[in-house]
Amino acid sequence: MNTKIATAGNAGPKVRSDCEITLEIRQKGGIVVDLRSKVKALYGESIQTLCREVLDFYRIRNAFISIEDSGALPFVITARLEAAIRKITAADSEFLPQMLKENLYGTATDRTRFSRLYLPGNNPGLMINAGLHSANGIILDLEDSVASDKKDEARLLVRNALRQIDFKGAERMVRINQGETGLMDLQCVIPHNVNIVLIPKCETSDQIKQVEEWINEIRRRMKIKNRVLLMPIVESAAGVENCYTIARASKDIVSNGLHPSQADTGNKSGLCTR
Repeated sequence: MNTKIATAGNAGPKVRSDCEITLEIRQKGGIVVDLRSKVKALYGESIQTLCREVLDFYRIRNAFISIEDSGALPFVITARLEAAIRKITAADSEFLPQMLKENLYGTATDRTRFSRLYLPGNNPGLMINAGLHSANGIILDLEDSVASDKKDEARLLVRNALRQIDFKGAERMVRINQGETGLMDLQCVIPHNVNIVLIPKCETSDQIKQVEEWINEIRRRMKIKNRVLLMPIVESAAGVENCYTIARASKDIVSNGLHPSQADTGNKSGLCTR
């Protein structure tokens, strides 16, 4: 791209635990950080050090960074800065925060899934304490809750959240987008111990098989051993018509309800319907 200026993140009076970063890559002048934050006196130096670390990782030596901070944690700041960098450079390497050891757990097909908490994938303020609500599953949503021009930013934020937020044992779920955008979602999040991928607007078994193929290719390439389960979401008459073949499209499909031993009624197709 010709432009050398990009903005990522969110700012405003109602924004919490986020930041808006504007990055301008220059020809000279070194790194200059303009930080506006209520916690600047306490954390200003560490925020600037973190930004310099990210820029050094991407070999950016001259830049002006403007940060409007609303209490963003380090994993949010690095995701926002990485998003801005990717908008104006050809960089595809990832600046990854440390994976919490508390998040290195798998799941099982017969696990109880009575309660699930949907969280917008571009709103870190709703993610940080999500594990305290004791939901069976926490869903970081990259589809309907994220504006089309924020998809790339949200993808990086969700990736970092999977590594840095303590889910308190809840199933770690991500709802992806359709088509090629969904493939980009998978490439970004599958390496970070996702337990279940939610597949929206399912109408045919071919959609399931395509997503399964993409996931398995990523797992082979990244040497990922943890199993990734699939939860199709039926949202149309065509999907209802084909729900039997959708439910049988993969051995990794799971339902959105109770453990089989607990459920006597309700949806037994193995699908999530809306």
